[in-house]
Amino acid sequence: MIKTVIIEDEKPALRKLERMLSNFPEIEIIGKIESVEEGIAWFSENEHPQLIFSDIVLGDGLSFDIFEKMPTKGFIIYTTAFDQYTLKAFKLNSIDYLLKPILEEDLLGAVEKFKSFIPASNTTGSEDIKQLIRKEKSTLSRVLVKIGYNLKIVQAQEISCFFSENKIVYLQTGERAYPSDFTLDELEDILEEKKFFRVNRQFIINSDYIKNIHTSPYYKVDMEFQPQEEITVSRDRVKDFKEWLVG
Repeated sequence: MIKTVIIEDEKPALRKLERMLSNFPEIEIIGKIESVEEGIAWFSENEHPQLIFSDIVLGDGLSFDIFEKMPTKGFIIYTTAFDQYTLKAFKLNSIDYLLKPILEEDLLGAVEKFKSFIPASNTTGSEDIKQLIRKEKSTLSRVLVKIGYNLKIVQAQEISCFFSENKIVYLQTGERAYPSDFTLDELEDILEEKKFFRVNRQFIINSDYIKNIHTSPYYKVDMEFQPQEEITVSRDRVKDFKEWLVG
C-alpha cells in the first residue's frame, strides 16, 4: 500500500480528492491536515508517508512552511488554483503540480509518475528524491496578479514580455503592465523555452509578439506592447538569440 497524506483546508476540495483517490486501491490515506500548524505537529509525531497531496495556500500560511520546518522523504504532489508557486514547489520534493479543478486524467498521470519513481525496494532516500526531481521541469502557464483588492489571472500566452524596473519584475499584456512576485532568474527556469527568451538583464520576451528585428549596429527587437521604444539584445546573447529564433 502507498501510505498517503492529504493537506487541504477546503472541505469540498478534500472530499473530491478523497473520492478520486478511492479509485486507486493501492493508495491508503493515513492522515488529513488542514493547516500549517497542524501539519508541523503531524509530521513531527508520525512516520512520514510515501506520498503527499498538498494544497499550497492554507488558512494560516503556505504549506511550504510545513516542509521547510519538517523536511520529508516523501514525494509531494501539489494541488492549487494558481501556479505562481511552481518554482518553489519543485524545490521541495514535488514530482507534479495539479491545477484545480483537478482532472481525472491529470491525477492518474501524477500517480503513475510517482510509481515510476519508486524503486523495487520501495524505499527512496532524500538525496535520491532530489536527483529525480531535478529531471522534472514544469512550465508556467498562467500568472496571478493583484490589482488593488482584486486578483487577475493572466495566461502566459497573453504576455508579450517580462521586464525589471526599480527592482520589481512586471509582465506586459496589451497596453498595461502588472507587477509580479517573480525575479527574471526564476522566470528563466519556468517559462516555456520555445516561446520566451531572456535578451538582456532587464527583459524576457515572447516570440509571438516580435514585430521586427534590427541587426545593425546592434540587435534590437520591436515588440507589440513593449514598455519602451527599443529592446536591445545583449552582445553575449546574440548567438543564443539567433539559435532560439530558428529553434
